[in-house]
Amino acid sequence: MTGLPSEVDVAVIGAGAAGIGAARCLREAGMASMVVLEARDRVGGRVHTIAPAGFPLDRGAEWLHSADRNPLSPIAQRLGFSVHRRPPEWTTRLRRSGETIEAEEEWIALREAQKLARRRAAVEAEDGSLAVVLQPGGRWNELLEATSSWANGAELDLVSLKDCVRYEDSETNWRLREGYGRLFEALAEGLPVVLRAAVSKVDHGGRAIRLETARGALAAKRVIVTVPTSIITQEVIRFDPPLPDKLTAAAGLPLGVDDKLFISVEGELPGAEHDIYLVGSTTSRETMSYQVRPLDRPAIYCFFGGRFAAALEREGEGAMFAFATGELTRLFGNGVRKQLALLAATAWQRDPWARGSYSYAMPGHADDRAVLAAPVDGRLFFSGEATSPNFFSTAHGAWLSGITAADAALKSLRATAATR
Repeated sequence: MTGLPSEVDVAVIGAGAAGIGAARCLREAGMASMVVLEARDRVGGRVHTIAPAGFPLDRGAEWLHSADRNPLSPIAQRLGFSVHRRPPEWTTRLRRSGETIEAEEEWIALREAQKLARRRAAVEAEDGSLAVVLQPGGRWNELLEATSSWANGAELDLVSLKDCVRYEDSETNWRLREGYGRLFEALAEGLPVVLRAAVSKVDHGGRAIRLETARGALAAKRVIVTVPTSIITQEVIRFDPPLPDKLTAAAGLPLGVDDKLFISVEGELPGAEHDIYLVGSTTSRETMSYQVRPLDRPAIYCFFGGRFAAALEREGEGAMFAFATGELTRLFGNGVRKQLALLAATAWQRDPWARGSYSYAMPGHADDRAVLAAPVDGRLFFSGEATSPNFFSTAHGAWLSGITAADAALKSLRATAATR
């Protein structure tokens, strides 16, 4: 890490996946006059690995989604990371959660029918929410709501249908044994990152852009903004002159809420294989998804989202653990209580530098991603997962958006230099 310079050619705001991607692109292009300004005391943003029990736990992003096409997959392998390629059994967890195989097959068929219905509805001129294709009174509606809260961080009625169908997914999902956050720590090595340097103001009214940070002020010719939409909408960073189009676009792309609870497990759970998936309830939207002993670790990873996650955040880790323990005892019997202990939990909505998990577009706001990504005056550039047209809500979407913004900033600098 480095000290705060007084003047640079390019300043990158945020050292998450987008910021690190942008900075590495700049460095590989030969840019020496640059800095990355990070508000936290660490890099990675919403990609963060911890090890409270001696093995890695990913608090945020965990999966290399679309791993067979994901540019971070070969990078991780070149850096020596261990790639776990066993596919997650997300579609076959109902049979382990109290449902029959026939019910599970019905659920899978419904999911496919929902995908088709969404694609058909998305061609209509007017955008609607994912809820418009629900079957009234459908048996699986509550589980569809729960899965939306896991996938989008929000319930079906809040999420744009057009935006949802634009997401590209090869359905190949891998993960890193060492942790996704460790990959971004490795990718940040050697970059000029200044930690605890929260940016409060971007004054772009003069010839140079002036940035006010918690460590002092600096000037930059070009600035790449990679912060979450919540930081823009709540004006944690103020732009002078104001950028009303960016505020409006960011407001149409709020961050949903998804959290994780990590539970340590002593001994084997009755009848449970390692690395299996379950759902706590198939009849309530207030439920958790469970990974039992992932990667053969003595733990259960619990995942939950939407309004339910936001409410549990307010109640605290104890409430999260109590709820999960209740569902797990229904799945495995009361005897498992003595095997379980709270290990760690997240609260992304209460995190001051995230204020949520990842973006979703509200109905009618699918095109806001392009508005948010558009440069301002050829000097201010915006990136982050919320600006990705097809890979939003993912670390690789953020990474690619950072590279795109860095390329644009470099071209802008070269064009300016050529006119002198």
